[in-house]
Amino acid sequence: MSNSATEIANLLYRYAELMDSGELEAVAALFDSATIKSQGALLDSQGLLEQWQQWVKIHPNGTPLTKHVITNPIIEVNEEADAATCRSYYTVLQATDTLPLQVVAAGRYHDEFERVAGLWRFRYRDYSLFDLKGDLRDHLNFLV
Repeated sequence: MSNSATEIANLLYRYAELMDSGELEAVAALFDSATIKSQGALLDSQGLLEQWQQWVKIHPNGTPLTKHVITNPIIEVNEEADAATCRSYYTVLQATDTLPLQVVAAGRYHDEFERVAGLWRFRYRDYSLFDLKGDLRDHLNFLV
C-alpha cells in the first residue's frame, strides 16, 4: 500500500476510533472541509455533529458502547491531482447491559479525499449507504 493509501486508510480508522470513544466533536472535525450526504441532504461538519448529537445514544461511560469495524477499503489515489477516492464497508458491533454482543448495523462508505499542504483530509462522504439493520435501540435515539 502506498504512503498516501495508508494515510487515507488511517483517516477511516481514526473516524471509527473517535466515534467509538464518544468524541463526536473530534469525529466531526475530521470532516471540517467536507460535504456529507446524509438522509438525502448535504451537510457540513457542524450539521453532521448536530445530527450525531441528536441520534447517537451516549451511555453513562461517555461512549456509544460500539465498535465500528471498517473493512475492504478500495483506495484509488491520483497523486498528481492530490485527490483520492475510497469505497469501504462498515460493521457496527454493540453490547450493553441489555443487549448481548451483536452486529447492529452494516453498510458502505463512499469517500473522496484531497491533499492540502501535504495532508490528506475528507472532501466528501456518502453517509447514506445503510445496508443492514440490526437491533439499534441501544445505539440510536430513534429507530431507523
